[in-house]
Amino acid sequence: MKVLSVVGARPQLVKLAPIAAAFAGTSHQHVIVHTGQHYDADLSDVFFDGLGIPAPDVHLGVGSGSHGVQTGAVLAAMDKVLEDERPDWVLVYGDTNSTVAGALSAVKMHLPVAHLEAGLRSFNRRMPEEHNRVLTDHCADLLLAPTEEAMRHLANEGLAERSRLAGDVMVDICLRIRDAVAAGEHPAPALPEGIDPAEPFLLATLHRPDNTDDPERLSAILAALAALPVPVALLAHPRLVARAEEHGIKLDQGSVHVGRPLPYAGLVAAVMASAGVVTDSGGLQKEAFLLGRACTTVRPETEWVETLEGGWNVLVPDPHELPSEEFAALATRPAPGTERGTPYGEGAAAVLTPALLEQETRGSPRPCAPGDPRAPRPLRSGEELSVSPVRDRDSG
Repeated sequence: MKVLSVVGARPQLVKLAPIAAAFAGTSHQHVIVHTGQHYDADLSDVFFDGLGIPAPDVHLGVGSGSHGVQTGAVLAAMDKVLEDERPDWVLVYGDTNSTVAGALSAVKMHLPVAHLEAGLRSFNRRMPEEHNRVLTDHCADLLLAPTEEAMRHLANEGLAERSRLAGDVMVDICLRIRDAVAAGEHPAPALPEGIDPAEPFLLATLHRPDNTDDPERLSAILAALAALPVPVALLAHPRLVARAEEHGIKLDQGSVHVGRPLPYAGLVAAVMASAGVVTDSGGLQKEAFLLGRACTTVRPETEWVETLEGGWNVLVPDPHELPSEEFAALATRPAPGTERGTPYGEGAAAVLTPALLEQETRGSPRPCAPGDPRAPRPLRSGEELSVSPVRDRDSG
């Protein structure tokens, strides 16, 4: 079996690490295509280096741009890659522009698509990620859902027959790195200047357009963070830095100490050292949950609803609209004593993924594009047509 993974952004690279390791333990061929959606070294190169991911076989180098420009650039560049590789499966990850572009490219070339992390829904149509998730799920052949809740969303959209409960590969890598950090196998994270890891501090990230593009909202959120009674290590995403400069807003103010994004092992170590997390990132909400830290999410909704159980994660749509003491009490609250359970699986999703792809490959014939040497030949005069059942992409 030949599987081609399409990745391009930080969260996808983290998910790729356990998947690449799982494929390395099989006889299957695994081809990695990096779209270059995240071209900043802090969001790309460090993950290949730090997580032991094989170097990409193909790098498209699409870089930045509007959503349409970026998605179109990946679509255009993928055609030749897929023509050359002709994989048995195109595996796409998460909810980025690279995800939906990789899926659409493969579908238009009659190549089977599997979507890892399928079925997540925020039900916020303002989020570009929400459109990417829905479009990818509805064009993919195999939906690898991380949770029972994701399976329910897919069933509600008529996609139950294509859906498989695979678990969450982020658990695999997060727990592996957690154990390595605890064993002293990774150096202490490079926290922003002014943050003492031996004293209580909060770890924060902000990058979503709803929080960064409106100067008044961004300024108000930063003021709320600046007024907190403990130091805040703000790992500044390039989008946040660019928008702050554009709006003339100072990031480093009050309790806020600004640093660069961390490699994944450094991020895990920083969460473990922190007293809690404040973020608008989907991935960091879940990492805080897995690592036993209270999380305050600066958004009105979350895809990871399981993190809300027991108060591990609390949604705060507008922290600046709360009295400062109320927001401070939320952000600095101790980790709950409630059981978290294992809603995202127990760390075996990456090993299961190749097995599910292999099972689906055995269960149905691979579609062949016109001109593919494996496509059925035309009937000769006098031959009778032999019909075997095939799976209809749109039948459910």
